[in-house]
Amino acid sequence: MHKSNTCGELRREHIGQTVKLAGWVNRRRDHGGLIFIDLRDRWGISQIVSDPEAATAAHETLNKVRNEYVIQVIGEVRGRPEGQSNDNIATGEIEVVATEVNILNASKTPPFEINEDAKVDEKVRLTYRYLDLRRERMRRNLVMRSQVTTYIRNFLADEGFIEVETPILFKTTPEGARDYLVPSRVHPGKFYALPQSPQQLKQLLMVAGVEKYFQIARCFRDEDQRGDRQPEFTQLDMEMSFVERDDVIDLLERLMTSMIEEVAPEKTIMQKPWPRISYDEAMDKFGEDRPDLRFEMHLKDVTAICRDTGFKVFDGAPMVKGINAEGCGATYSRKQIDQLTDVVKRHGAKGLAWLRVDEDGYKSSFAKFLTDEKIAEMVAALDGKPGDLLLFIADKAEIANDVLARLRKRFGVELGLADPNVLACCWVIDFPMFMWNEDETRWDPSHHLFTSPMPDSIPLLDTDPGAAVGSQYDMCINGYETAGGSIRIHDRELQEKVFKLIGLEDDVAQERFGHMLDAFEYGTPPHGGIAPGIDRLVMLLAGEPNIREVIAFPKSQQASDLMAGAPSVVEDHQLVELHV
Repeated sequence: MHKSNTCGELRREHIGQTVKLAGWVNRRRDHGGLIFIDLRDRWGISQIVSDPEAATAAHETLNKVRNEYVIQVIGEVRGRPEGQSNDNIATGEIEVVATEVNILNASKTPPFEINEDAKVDEKVRLTYRYLDLRRERMRRNLVMRSQVTTYIRNFLADEGFIEVETPILFKTTPEGARDYLVPSRVHPGKFYALPQSPQQLKQLLMVAGVEKYFQIARCFRDEDQRGDRQPEFTQLDMEMSFVERDDVIDLLERLMTSMIEEVAPEKTIMQKPWPRISYDEAMDKFGEDRPDLRFEMHLKDVTAICRDTGFKVFDGAPMVKGINAEGCGATYSRKQIDQLTDVVKRHGAKGLAWLRVDEDGYKSSFAKFLTDEKIAEMVAALDGKPGDLLLFIADKAEIANDVLARLRKRFGVELGLADPNVLACCWVIDFPMFMWNEDETRWDPSHHLFTSPMPDSIPLLDTDPGAAVGSQYDMCINGYETAGGSIRIHDRELQEKVFKLIGLEDDVAQERFGHMLDAFEYGTPPHGGIAPGIDRLVMLLAGEPNIREVIAFPKSQQASDLMAGAPSVVEDHQLVELHV
């Protein structure tokens, strides 16, 4: 071994021992006669000191090294002189006096500083990702990710789950996003698909009698990139037989609560047990089905108040809804309000109506069109007080909810209401089974094709599909959907009925999902599962702004690998072999 100890483990009890350390030069300081090196490896930093009179050769070698050189140091551990301890590092009470130094590899000057967390253009970071990962923050994120997956594996093993790997090359069965396709060389004109999730395979494992399955699974979806999306991502895939909705929710809540407390003890879970919120309540109060419960600022429906006012903007709108940005009336300028108007217009709203509550009355973009009584009712509905800024959207429900939810999140950050050290975990339940697709004039599943309706909603599939409630459930943390799951259909007849409702003809259903339908005729148990996103979960625990910060080698916002240059052009002969 090139090292006898790590750079992060030496303490006062090691004083007097001769050790071998190896790592990267984090920082070099020449104090005239003495040279000091901070030597770094994955476990921490040790200070190395060389004295030209005590070890001439070692001193001369250290005089040559620069930041990011890889070196080996042999020397004796001693306590630091009085008053020179460094409380910022675990090894701050000792230093190693070098007697021998070997340069294992030199380094060019890096394109950015590695020994400090300075802001670096993300394109540069992704191009030199192997250097970016040396930085302390990124190292910490990788360690946390490993701790999360290790904890999950141990917990589920104790609960009787077994880990089963499922294929990466599978059949194309569209599930909402585009598939990544892989042409087959041995089957001309045919393609594999990379799985968007192991959904069908884990259900087939329930048919196989596995009963409790999990996998840290790679998934692939060809969709537009966002801060919490990547073309390839990792999820904890779980499935259980002979369970109902509450069984799955209870198990995952126990897993996540204990894992958070173990891996991220500095985080506080806002409420235990986690609250359960219906889809309708989430949309009504928060405008979205992944609510951030760290602060209130609830959306308020004032449609009834705003009817027959004589103000066309309100009278003609399907919905009028508002939020109270408490205290912002005294601080927000007209220019800032105009900027908010531009934001809501970019997301489909026609405009933003505003009202500022003052001690002596109101200032507003619309008050002159309404009676004092109506204005007072609107202010009372939003609990308006002097100094508050009330914002209203008059539009279709989906637009009003969406843009107000965006404004709510914005104010949560601006007003410091969203404490980053608090994890507001909750469950959203009682989703509608289907959403009406106006363009295609058909019902679309709100979750996926294999979600079972709640038992009392099964008769509604024949009479009123829009009123049917699905058995799905989402785990949400701080405004992110961090897991989605459901109780699955396990009966062929019911599955075929759902296929018909969403417009899948019998022959198409058989071609795409015949293996599932056939399996359901061989004693399939009731089953259900869930799939937490590992990337999003670690992002929240690490306090990072996007999932690229917790993935070792992510793609850019344009879904490209800047380090390796992927995707890339392939040679003609490769395409010929693949019959493309």
